[in-house]
Amino acid sequence: MLISTTEKLAGYEVTEVLGTAFGVVVRARGLGGDIMASLKGLVGGEVKQYTQMIEDARRQAMDRLVQNAHAMGADAIVMMRFDSGDIGSNMSEIVAYGTAVKTARTP
Repeated sequence: MLISTTEKLAGYEVTEVLGTAFGVVVRARGLGGDIMASLKGLVGGEVKQYTQMIEDARRQAMDRLVQNAHAMGADAIVMMRFDSGDIGSNMSEIVAYGTAVKTARTP
């Protein structure tokens, strides 16, 4: 599956637009992570547990995006983006979305 943050794919032309595809992940922060974040907040610095959690969530959202686009019959995703937000006080939502398309190699 080709994935691009642009609307063009070098060497390919879009032959059919299938619609919006997306992958969503919601992750809860654990009590241990919240305690570490509070301590880091006092002295500053990266909260590596949260960084790893968000990186894992982005990968999982991308995997779900690809599965969704594949189920739609797509062979590529253009204009791919991430969005994130908080749900309540201890959950984060990561969304990967883009336009599912069919492509053909350009001569």
